[in-house]
Amino acid sequence: MSLRTDRVASLVKEEAGLFISRELNAPTLGLITVMDVFMTPDLKIAKIYVSILGTPEVKKASMESLEDRKGELRSFIGSHLRLKFTPSIQIYLDETMERVDKINRLIQQIHKDDGSKSEQPQ
Repeated sequence: MSLRTDRVASLVKEEAGLFISRELNAPTLGLITVMDVFMTPDLKIAKIYVSILGTPEVKKASMESLEDRKGELRSFIGSHLRLKFTPSIQIYLDETMERVDKINRLIQQIHKDDGSKSEQPQ
């Protein structure tokens, strides 16, 4: 990415996080965090990756709420950033943290199994 796309992505990430924290704070929704934003080279599409803390049902409800309010998010970003075009918004669920947690649990299980095998008399 170019320096400009990186800067715009950073600004969009900040504004999206602000919008989500202010407007999407219902108790039925999970904790939504903007993890990353990627801009297309022409700055017309913003791909926003979010992480949602909660059960699968809460994640689904949160994603539906985000999709329903995507137009409001776009308007919010457009009113706070001075860009020639307000980028279209695409929202994706970032499950990186869940995968990292799963890998960590597997590694801990392996170490636990290795520890119990080494303690057994041969």
